[in-house]
Amino acid sequence: MGPSNYSFRRATPNDLPMIGRWLHVPEVVRWWGDPAEQIELISEDVELPEMATLIVSYRNRPFAFVQHYDAHQWPQAHFDPLPENTRCLDAFIGVPDMMGCGHGQMFLKTLTRMLFERGAPMIGIDPDPENERAIRCYEAIGFVAGREYETAKGPCLLMTLAP
Repeated sequence: MGPSNYSFRRATPNDLPMIGRWLHVPEVVRWWGDPAEQIELISEDVELPEMATLIVSYRNRPFAFVQHYDAHQWPQAHFDPLPENTRCLDAFIGVPDMMGCGHGQMFLKTLTRMLFERGAPMIGIDPDPENERAIRCYEAIGFVAGREYETAKGPCLLMTLAP
């Protein structure tokens, strides 16, 4: 399960049916909410050059969705204190048999390393404070939990990773 087995490519409109199926997986619905609403947002994001919307594959099998963007491009109060050029992540694994076996840690470790190599001074992620599986995964690769915030979408825990 080495890092070289993971690949990232930009999502295209052709990926939307697959992403849509992933958004219906109960574990994804639990944290991401209404699949119809989410696929609508993602289909808008796919076309935006300033939002890197990616499909993650393991040994050429697509299994996860991740997007990264500049923390200050889409103003959210909890990202305000982060340094200029910080990248923020949203991610989920959409294939149930790939959940809970370390793939999240591996692909996020690979992606965060790439973002640091491209000059990001910090990486932020903001899981639901009750999403213990995600928080444990992020802590395992070095993210540090900061404070909790109330947002329009509900509570979040700001976590940051420095190189």
